[in-house]
Amino acid sequence: MTGFLDHLLNGLALGAVYALVALGFVVIFKASGVLNFAHGSLLLLGGYLTAVLHDDLGFAGALAAAVLVTALVAGAIDRLLLRGGDRDPKAAHVQTIVTIGVDIVLVTDLARRIGGDLLTTGDPWGDAVTEIGPVTVADSRLAAIAVSAVVIGGVFALFRYTAWGLSLRAASEDLEAAALMGVRLSRVRVLAWCLAGALAALAAVFLAAFPAPGLERTTGQIALKAFPAAILGGMASPPGALAGSLLIGLTEALVAGYQSELHVLGEGFGDVAPYAVMVLVLLVRPTGLFGGKGAVRV
Repeated sequence: MTGFLDHLLNGLALGAVYALVALGFVVIFKASGVLNFAHGSLLLLGGYLTAVLHDDLGFAGALAAAVLVTALVAGAIDRLLLRGGDRDPKAAHVQTIVTIGVDIVLVTDLARRIGGDLLTTGDPWGDAVTEIGPVTVADSRLAAIAVSAVVIGGVFALFRYTAWGLSLRAASEDLEAAALMGVRLSRVRVLAWCLAGALAALAAVFLAAFPAPGLERTTGQIALKAFPAAILGGMASPPGALAGSLLIGLTEALVAGYQSELHVLGEGFGDVAPYAVMVLVLLVRPTGLFGGKGAVRV
């Protein structure tokens, strides 16, 4: 029972961090119709900046700078490379392909800078652990759950109570009607990209924290595990991204924790478990857990 509770807490922590990344996928898709395959490189950029700046600025200062710079880089990708403002499906397909090229360029440069090193982000939790009854959990995991809950709550409030959130929801429902009502589509897009970049930079800190060994050049690939979470919930559904992330996090932690009992599935099955869950769910719900059928005018 103690082992199960350990895996449960680890799964919740992983799911909370994946939710930050998955929300980035969803926000960008809602605003622009683009699947951002450069999200992993933005995550790696945010973690790298935190790691190289924390000696000079302290952890809080480095994280703030990393979040800001990553947000600006994400916004620049949209404005300068994708030239956002239009949400034509054909343009979105081309822009999705462009993000693959952007990812290759950013990852190649960051991998060259990181090399074979393991970088520390200077987080204040270190390798400290806390005992909660019979369960021992890393402080970084508890911080991930708490911080992610606050940030995700803030993002949902942003969607619900701000003019930008209303514009985003209007544009995702009916682009032409939103434009006719005076919604500045280019502004909605660029702010969505900036928000996604900021969330990715924040997630990088927790993905590199204990019990992970640190930030390495492959850390950005972890963002790919949040992609199934976004697909599971429905690409246009922020609540779905949250639910899908928790499901993926719990699945990964439980499969890794009970790997010896699941040896028949093969060693390292935990790495592919998120994608297996995604396939199984999509066989039953092709639009995702929270996705709906779109109306098509003929």
